[in-house]
Amino acid sequence: MKKLLLPLTSLLSGVALLVLGTGLLFAVIGAQAAAANFSVLVTGLINSGYFAGFVFGTYACPQIIRRFGHIRAFAAMASVASTLPLLHALWLNAGFWAALRFTNGVCLVGLYIVVESWLNVVAPSSHRGKVFAAYMAVSGVAMALGQWLILVGDRFGFVPFAMVSILFSFALLPITLTPVNEPEPMPVPKLGLLKLYATSPIGVIGAVASGLLTGAFYSLGHVFGERVGLSEVGIATFMAATILGGAAFQWPVGHLSDQNDRRWVLFGVCVSGVVVAMLGFYWALAAPWALILLGIIYGGLTFTIYGLSVAHVNDLISRDRVLEVTGGLLLLHGVGATLGPALAGGFMDWLGPGSLLLYFAGVLALLAVAVWRLIRLLPLNRGEPGQKDAYVVMGAGSQAVLKLDPRGPEDEAAPP
Repeated sequence: MKKLLLPLTSLLSGVALLVLGTGLLFAVIGAQAAAANFSVLVTGLINSGYFAGFVFGTYACPQIIRRFGHIRAFAAMASVASTLPLLHALWLNAGFWAALRFTNGVCLVGLYIVVESWLNVVAPSSHRGKVFAAYMAVSGVAMALGQWLILVGDRFGFVPFAMVSILFSFALLPITLTPVNEPEPMPVPKLGLLKLYATSPIGVIGAVASGLLTGAFYSLGHVFGERVGLSEVGIATFMAATILGGAAFQWPVGHLSDQNDRRWVLFGVCVSGVVVAMLGFYWALAAPWALILLGIIYGGLTFTIYGLSVAHVNDLISRDRVLEVTGGLLLLHGVGATLGPALAGGFMDWLGPGSLLLYFAGVLALLAVAVWRLIRLLPLNRGEPGQKDAYVVMGAGSQAVLKLDPRGPEDEAAPP
């Protein structure tokens, strides 16, 4: 394992820089769109372009990689990705920015596919669970730190876009200088919605709802914080605290779901999330700084929804279907994340900026009702304590990283 430490560290360092840049770009677009008096709906649509590009790239990028090879495809997409942030500063136009965000999503998912494929080559089968956990931890912490980077320099000028470009460019150094064998071509994912829904309605609904929540949060959290009166430092801290809370709560909530019926744990998370979001709606007007504490709790609850949904589905299927099913749930999460910013933006334009929390409460309430009804209608045939796979921390990524999921079939992992 020691000889693999350097390539693993290099690849994870590159991922950290990519995610740092992604987090900063979300923040600066929210800040500058608000300063340009874009409506919240328009801001949401701009960032929806990123998630739409991410979903589209999941299908398109494997074809590009198969045709040109991992290294050439990586170099081309990295070059475009590092140029796109600078183009935002050249023309402040909503349609232009939406197109840039879409292209950015396509390029970044392509970069993630290549890096995660290389991680699969480097990681031995016996350590893939540890590598998977490290990857998710690095991604979560980097996304949180990216929120604070907007405090460096003039957040309304050219500097933050230049910083994003620099981070994307620097991400190439540890990745391209790591000697890694060429991975196997990445297959194009197949999304059989009816079959997936038949396997687990709760898993499908939970994955979409998780996307609706996280897509809206990343896209409009900065606009929300600014319009309810938080300072620049307060906005960055609110965003980072929510993300870090989501990372910290994954393990206790996951352990609780390992010991109990995951469906009821998911129901409890949703109901608790509704309460926290409604308290936040009140405090957003009365005491905006209290949102930071509530953000920790809210993130700790809602960021577990996707992981709980995936874990519940994996309790119901055979091991040889893990990659297929989890990949489908990831795409559904992306579809939800594409719709979320636009829906939440329209909601905020209609009822005011604080209503982002009402949107969160509404999505969580609908999910809670759906889970409660499905629990009553559908008996649980598998997944009793002692028969379930362990909960695994999950987050957004490409299809390639799913091969590191320790719940997958052993022969899917790279050999030592």
